Amino acid sequence: MNEPLAERIRPRTIEEYISQQHLVGKEGALSTHIKSGFIPSLIFWGPPGTGKTTLANIIAQQSGRPFYSLSAINSGVKDVRDIIEKAKSSGGLFTTKNPILFIDEIHRFSKSQQDSLLGAVEKGWVTLIGATTENPSFEVIPALLSRCQIYVLNPFDKDDLISLLHRAIEKDIYISKKQVDLKETDALLQLSGGDARKLLNIFELVVNSQDGGASITNDLVLSKVQKNTVRYDKTGEQHYDIISAFIKSIRGSDPNGAVYWLARMIEGGEDVKFIARRLLILASEDIGNANPTALILANNTFQAVAVVGNPESRIILSQCAVYLANSAKSNASYMAINKAQQLVKNTGDLSVPLHLRNAPTKLMKELNYGMEYKYAHDFEENFAEQEFLPEEISNTKLYDPGNNPREHQFREILKKRWKSKYGY
Repeated sequence: MNEPLAERIRPRTIEEYISQQHLVGKEGALSTHIKSGFIPSLIFWGPPGTGKTTLANIIAQQSGRPFYSLSAINSGVKDVRDIIEKAKSSGGLFTTKNPILFIDEIHRFSKSQQDSLLGAVEKGWVTLIGATTENPSFEVIPALLSRCQIYVLNPFDKDDLISLLHRAIEKDIYISKKQVDLKETDALLQLSGGDARKLLNIFELVVNSQDGGASITNDLVLSKVQKNTVRYDKTGEQHYDIISAFIKSIRGSDPNGAVYWLARMIEGGEDVKFIARRLLILASEDIGNANPTALILANNTFQAVAVVGNPESRIILSQCAVYLANSAKSNASYMAINKAQQLVKNTGDLSVPLHLRNAPTKLMKELNYGMEYKYAHDFEENFAEQEFLPEEISNTKLYDPGNNPREHQFREILKKRWKSKYGY
């Protein structure tokens, strides 16, 4: 029984696949691709254990294509070129049976390694399927990114994970022969952190630790799994837990917590650019216009660590983290765009008011496009009161200034300009 449980019960068809219904459901993108027989190059982006490798295998099997697999951790340009040569000899230009080349952790490929894929993808010698836990916008070169469809895989929810456990009990060749009673699942779910592969590994370990039948309880699981021996894994659960603790420490204005969790990530070998990107997001989401300098510093931090690298980047990251932790906080801009997007979803494509429309042609001018628009710079203090929202949502307040000195100034300016229009 050398093959792990996750491999033994790996789904072989789209119909067997649990979760990601936005991709594998009846109207899902991947189901549609498989039915049509046309498989574009794809990049699967999602946390560990969400079925990226499984989906690649299913696509290859159900579309009847040769399947080649590489891991970016231990493969180089030569390995890529060798497979491309095999693919060229087995498939023609954009044939329906051109091979699939699956590259796990494609974000770890260097620019030159990614460049070596371009010609084969462009000419249709291979259909590329890449898997990554990192944002492909940052980690995949633009030329390759433009030739791929990006599909986001979501973490498995509780029901999905419990379904996997029941599948193992019912379908696995070994576990199905044991009397397994799944009484409690909280510890299994907590320890797995939404990673299906990790869940099944823990479950198998616990079941195999019992002679004959096994009554699975939280106490049994915790007694068999030594939580305190788990080291920082930058591709696993702690990757997400520790970055979460880091961000929440800064949001909570605690520089001590911030530098502690930063040290944990650095000592664990975390990518410094990943940390710097999260600081960039936080500077806008949690500080915003309470201190606009925060975003400038965070952006400079990202640029600096990209140039400096390890080990000195730790100093730059620490400076930025401490500054952001000590800064005034506001999520007003973040909340404003959330409200605006929800409003758009609720109200649809409302017409642009005539006075705000562009009028580059004579016909558009005759239709009153741009008429009665007030050019702000022609008025005192560069402001003229007019309507900037569609009539149906006039007077809707989306931006509510935060409770900090700078945004108090914003509120007073808005009150002076708009009077009671938006209720400032």
